[in-house]
Amino acid sequence: MDSIKRLIDLFSKFPTVGPRTASRFVFYLIKQPKERIFELADAISGLKNIKLCSFCFLPFENSNGTLCPICSNPSKDKQLLCIVEKEIDLLSIESKKKYNGLYFILGNESRIEALKERIKNSKKFGVEGNFKEIIIAINPTVESRSISFSVEKALKEIQASIPNLKITHLAKGLPVGGELEYADEETLGEAFEGRR
Repeated sequence: MDSIKRLIDLFSKFPTVGPRTASRFVFYLIKQPKERIFELADAISGLKNIKLCSFCFLPFENSNGTLCPICSNPSKDKQLLCIVEKEIDLLSIESKKKYNGLYFILGNESRIEALKERIKNSKKFGVEGNFKEIIIAINPTVESRSISFSVEKALKEIQASIPNLKITHLAKGLPVGGELEYADEETLGEAFEGRR
């Protein structure tokens, strides 16, 4: 029973998972064939090989290099930088194929200085970025408004030192209180096309 309780406690620490849902996960797993348990354990063990991209902070698995597959992709437009809150926002935007630039995962306001450093000195982080436009793609939730404000304030501080740098926000289509990860392809496309 100690293993069961320990696993329930661990699952309970996941975002939006309480003790009841964690218990369901554990008892579901107990009923699975041993091979499936080993497969899950192996996948979790593989997380030890994950590292953060030196430029955008996206977690990725690669034994060589410090840049994720997106930042190291030569077909990406190195003049565009999209600032998102979470990894899931980046993956959601990337999957819709409506944007072809680079990203920066803010996480929270503690990465604002890192953002400024990457915009001013991208080569130091392995990216040949000569940014002409920074797109603020922070979720339009009440909680995120202060983060968006702080990001914009920080960007305006460095805007004077970078000629012709344009700062834009995603436009229409994203409802207030909505999250990027749930936006459909058309809505996200309109938001990028109508940015201002």
